[in-house]
Amino acid sequence: MLKFLPMGRPRNARIDEEVVAAVLGVLRSRGYRAVTIENIARRVKRARTSLYRRWPSKRHLVAFAVVHELGTEPAADTGSLRNDLNAAVETLRRAFAGPLGAALAGLAADMAHDAALARLIRTAVLAPRRDSMRAALARGVQRAEIAAGLDHELLLDMLTAPYYFRTLFGHGRISARMDDRIVDYALRAAAPSPPKGTDVKHESTRKVPRSRRRSPARR
Repeated sequence: MLKFLPMGRPRNARIDEEVVAAVLGVLRSRGYRAVTIENIARRVKRARTSLYRRWPSKRHLVAFAVVHELGTEPAADTGSLRNDLNAAVETLRRAFAGPLGAALAGLAADMAHDAALARLIRTAVLAPRRDSMRAALARGVQRAEIAAGLDHELLLDMLTAPYYFRTLFGHGRISARMDDRIVDYALRAAAPSPPKGTDVKHESTRKVPRSRRRSPARR
């Protein structure tokens, strides 16, 4: 999690929850520009100074709200790469099903025009999550669950992009079943090559049912 408090100062979980709800609400309804420390302080009925001590700028405030919803370590070591990845993509599904999903389009648009915000989101939100999933993939290689030498950055994009894409464009529904299918497809693509000499039947070598075969006379 982002650490915006001075060392030794305890966090107030209630303030955190109130602030996150307020920030996501403003992002959803009015966009990033409407988020200010003063505005959020009024909404949660707290002194501005108490918020400034925790979050030095509105960019940090927004990044904290996003981290709070997504988490930074989604792929804990369960002993199985499939379970690790399922847990990771589930955090995206759950987060985008709530206020963060409705706010994502506006936040992404503002990141395109605010380099500092984009940099903070990448370093404070995306990088820790990708580090966690990257570590899970490394464990999968060690356990021979996936092939060595893969492009892990591309594989991470394959696992997470459908959630962002469907949330932003709304062309398809996000569901728990989708979690399983995305992880399944990714693991199939990343599966180790079979040992030499293994008889693998490819799609092109499957037997054609007799009823579908063409007789020599009709060829």
